Parts: sequence; C-alpha cells; structure tokens
Amino acid sequence: MESKTRSIVFYCIPIALMIGSIPWVVDDYMLTVVYAACIAGLLSVKSEDHDVLALVFGFAAITVSESFFVSTGVETFTRNSLFGIMPLWLPFLWAYAFLTIKRCLRILDR
Repeated sequence: MESKTRSIVFYCIPIALMIGSIPWVVDDYMLTVVYAACIAGLLSVKSEDHDVLALVFGFAAITVSESFFVSTGVETFTRNSLFGIMPLWLPFLWAYAFLTIKRCLRILDR
C-alpha cells in the first residue's frame, strides 16, 4: 500500500505545482503555454495506454461543463481569456487532472 500511496502522490505533485503557479503567472496565455509544456514533458517521461484519450476527454468535458456553470451563474471567473467566460489555462489544468485520475485509478486497481 505504501508504494501505491507514493505513486499517487508522485502523480499529484504536478497538479499542486500547476495550481500553485496560478497567482505567480498572471498572463493567461503564458500560463497556458507553461501548462501545455508541463503536460508534454510529463508525457515524454512516462506515457501509458489511453493517456491522450484522457487528456482530450478532460479538456472537452471541462470546457463544456465550465461553460454551462458560468452561463447559469454558478461560477464566475475574473480571468476570462477563453470565450470571455473562463481562463484559457483551465481546460489544460483539468485535462491533466483527468489524466492523473485515470492513472491513480489504475494504480489502485493493481
């Protein structure tokens, strides 16, 4: 169980760093480039089956979901560089989160 926990923590560290960088990188376009580079770098280090599918699904699902939440007034963003409603980097962050969830579930299944 300890090795599973360690592996899951390892996969979650990039998400924590990505979230932690939000206040420091105030330009949404630059932060999007940083996130895309992180995702590409992490995939180049380790790639598993269906990683790209998880990324694409996470990107699409969160873009649609966040658009719906914003349109109903449930959520609002002060940074709204994507469609005027949400930060451009947000779908990239969620896409990587979906990938992390997929990988963590695979670890827990072992």
